[in-house]
Amino acid sequence: MLSAIKKEIQLRHNELEDKSLKSLYFGGGTPSVLSVDEIKSLIDEIQKYFSFDENIEITLESNPDDLNKNFLKELSQTEINRLSIGTQSFFDEDLKLMNRAHNASEAESSIKRAQDFGLENISIDLIYGSPTSNFDIWKENLNKTVELQVPHVSSYALTVEPKTALEKWIENGKVNSPEEAEQNQEFYYMKDFLKDNGFDHYEISNFGKPGFYSKHNSAYWKSEPYLGIGPSAHSYNGSLERSWNIANNPVYIKNLNQNILPKETEILSEKDRFNEMMMIGLRTIWGVDLNKINQNFSSEIIDYLNQGIKPKLESGILKIKDNYLKIPEQHWFLADGIASDLFIV
Repeated sequence: MLSAIKKEIQLRHNELEDKSLKSLYFGGGTPSVLSVDEIKSLIDEIQKYFSFDENIEITLESNPDDLNKNFLKELSQTEINRLSIGTQSFFDEDLKLMNRAHNASEAESSIKRAQDFGLENISIDLIYGSPTSNFDIWKENLNKTVELQVPHVSSYALTVEPKTALEKWIENGKVNSPEEAEQNQEFYYMKDFLKDNGFDHYEISNFGKPGFYSKHNSAYWKSEPYLGIGPSAHSYNGSLERSWNIANNPVYIKNLNQNILPKETEILSEKDRFNEMMMIGLRTIWGVDLNKINQNFSSEIIDYLNQGIKPKLESGILKIKDNYLKIPEQHWFLADGIASDLFIV
């Protein structure tokens, strides 16, 4: 797999015009199962074709149970300068429900260990609205996050995916289905609590202290170009072309051994590009740049948007500030529905 990934980097590096990287992200699965030497070898391969911006953010996604003392000690001597830790919760009942390999004690100790080795730029994932949780437990999760001095939080409502153990448990009455009203309450409490503790709420599911916004995810939300390497990875050239790699690991490796790129490509239609701008932009504090809309879309689409937003502006669920279309923060929990109302179908 590592050889195939290196081969793909060799074959595709010219797809990014800008050879100075501002972000490098090891994610999608659990790259922390690699040894530090293997991670370093991938970084070395990338540096054959790209230079690193002096303020580059290099993130490693990791499970708490992978972050042992030896691993972190070695990792702290590499270019990795940010960890995204799949904490999910600091309570064992929640973690058992989510089928996580780590326990509550490991969730906390992994963060402290990373900080002890100087890896202080940490993002953690937290899940709210779990049937094993309640409002008091959720408050404790947030209190623990602040106590640990974590500078970035990505937080998502628990969703029931089809054909999962959770779906079966709900069908059998073993656990209750997540309640939207409770998730709503916990979302708005989190928003106020984290803001009171120095976080900026810069995207619906993301909170960062000043200087600690995720550079990588911010690039997605601003429609900047990115190159995705590895099975299932997605890429975007910043304008019309999106591509994705096949998900099958053996086929991915076999193709690259034969110098065949295991990817599919699509050219985005005007409708697709418009819908994506609405979907992504309205989830952020930056909103949708109406100047870009006017520059890049036909008069028919501009007229469609102006008609669609008129009643929403009047009702207050949308606003325009400095020619950016935004959802006021008190309505962010409804953002996906508001954006989809504006989609061209």
